[in-house]
Amino acid sequence: MSSATGHDRRLVLWLSVGQLITWGSVFYTFALLLEPVERELGMSRAQTSLAFSLALLAEGVLAYPVGRWIDRGHERAVMTIGSLAIAAGLLLLSQVRTAAGFHAAWLLLGAALAATLYSPVFAVVTRRFPGDFRRAIITLTFLGGLASTVFIPLSAWLIDALGWRQAVIALAGLHLAVCVPLHAVCLRGAHRPAASATPATAGSPAPADAAAHRRALLRSPPFLLIGIFVIGMMGITSAIPPHLISLLRESGLPAAWVIAIPAAIGVIQVAGRALLFFFEHRFDLHLANRAIPWLIPLALGALLAGAAHPLAGLVFVLLYGLGNGMLTIVKGTAIAQYVNREHVAALNGALGLPTALARAAAPLALGVLWSPEGGYRWGIALLLATGVVAAVALGWAQRRSLLPLR
Repeated sequence: MSSATGHDRRLVLWLSVGQLITWGSVFYTFALLLEPVERELGMSRAQTSLAFSLALLAEGVLAYPVGRWIDRGHERAVMTIGSLAIAAGLLLLSQVRTAAGFHAAWLLLGAALAATLYSPVFAVVTRRFPGDFRRAIITLTFLGGLASTVFIPLSAWLIDALGWRQAVIALAGLHLAVCVPLHAVCLRGAHRPAASATPATAGSPAPADAAAHRRALLRSPPFLLIGIFVIGMMGITSAIPPHLISLLRESGLPAAWVIAIPAAIGVIQVAGRALLFFFEHRFDLHLANRAIPWLIPLALGALLAGAAHPLAGLVFVLLYGLGNGMLTIVKGTAIAQYVNREHVAALNGALGLPTALARAAAPLALGVLWSPEGGYRWGIALLLATGVVAAVALGWAQRRSLLPLR
């Protein structure tokens, strides 16, 4: 089923498998590599954090061209090449012997993530299923949301059993065996832009005016406010994962819980998305969009107020998991709901560089602000303030929406 009023459930399921593997093997595995890499290569926490920041920077720099390529119908090539590049980056990572080599491997991985994570795949389903893109995106994130649940224990086991270098090689093999053929086969038959084949419809810009129309959208108040929202929240959700294991250790939780709780975040995220999928027709969609982002500052506030108490760590994980799970849907659909759908991939891509700067700075800042005496306290306070500003910006963007609020 792939009509304008529904989505192809089989396609979305297979794309979800690719998201599960990509998020889990790269994004969430990084936190498990920190300590063994630091021991073997003699790197500091700030140096290893810099590698993740460089990856996020590379991802963001390429977000706009990737978005333009997808808008032009090249989604199959983009995502297939992206999966090949992830495999190459992981193989390179397995061979590094210096801090510079570690940073170079993560630059390549970050570039590959620009073509394989949620932003490109959300653009794909928005283009293919314009009448049902929000539910397609929610469905897509169910399996992707389990990435931490599956890969934190899996990658931890591989590292313990094989060593971190062989573990990374095994993860590269997973991309070659599953993600590359998956994207090459499932994304055949991409739709080309309507403007290239048909005249502009009434009320739409002619092809010659498309660039000017896109520039006007980039300057519009709702787009700029959504930009503040997305950049702020992406900074927070990028800062937490690479430090999550260390952060929970500081909260006083037993060692087994330190691994189990981050893995449980995936289940909690999926629970939040299931809540939206099954019940969002029962409440106001735009009220939900305004309320969901506040779960993130509430989670950070609980962690900050609870200091090193284990209960604070549990409350944080519950609120953060629910908030981050549903926030993915809000971020992924905000442009299409409040700004424009025709240029959704390019508009989301235009946020790539500023988002990349925030995402690159956030993990590094959290690492730099950490101290043996105060732990992550000042870094968490900074993230809390950022979350409040971002949540307010989205509410304001709704009031200035360019599209009818239905």
